[in-house]
Amino acid sequence: MSEFNTEDYVNGMDDVDKLANQEKVEQTDHTSPAEQVEETEKASEPSQENSQEQSQDAQSQDASEDSLTPLGKAKAEAAEYLEALQRERAAFVNFRNRVSKEQDRYREHGVVDVLTALLPALDDIDRIRANSQMDDSFKAVAAKIDKTFEKFGVEKFGEAGEDFDPTHHEGILRKPDADASHETVDTVVEAGYKIGDRVIRAARVVVAVPQDNE
Repeated sequence: MSEFNTEDYVNGMDDVDKLANQEKVEQTDHTSPAEQVEETEKASEPSQENSQEQSQDAQSQDASEDSLTPLGKAKAEAAEYLEALQRERAAFVNFRNRVSKEQDRYREHGVVDVLTALLPALDDIDRIRANSQMDDSFKAVAAKIDKTFEKFGVEKFGEAGEDFDPTHHEGILRKPDADASHETVDTVVEAGYKIGDRVIRAARVVVAVPQDNE
């Protein structure tokens, strides 16, 4: 029979710290699902301090409203009504301006349609006027027509001797001129018409050009 060795027996025993760790793991593993859910709910619930702070804020707000005198409440309501009235007034002003612009645009379209339809007659009147074949009554009628279009913002343009402008003149013929230093209007065949900056019809002209350019 072999002799009992005390040192070998002690060394073969499990470490105390290792056993303690195993007990903790076993306790954790044996936690029931209900206990785990309860712990999760407790962690997700807001703290009691936050709930108390929110309750105090609501109470202080209610207290501040209740602390207003009848005159103070009336002033607060009057301020709200004034702000709403100012918003409604701004909306009405915008609506009125938009309607006014639309009316001006429709009005201009109507004038353009009438002017375009009467352009051949207006050209004939200009030709008769240029040839001095008008009597006094015809001149009076032509003057009334011109004044009527001026009343609606129609401007007639195109004069002999003025500088040639491609945005306002349509050159139907180029005429060399020894005295011309640059392109100018020699003869107006048909007058141009515009409303404001909008050209309804460009003036059709004969263009005098320097003779060296030909």
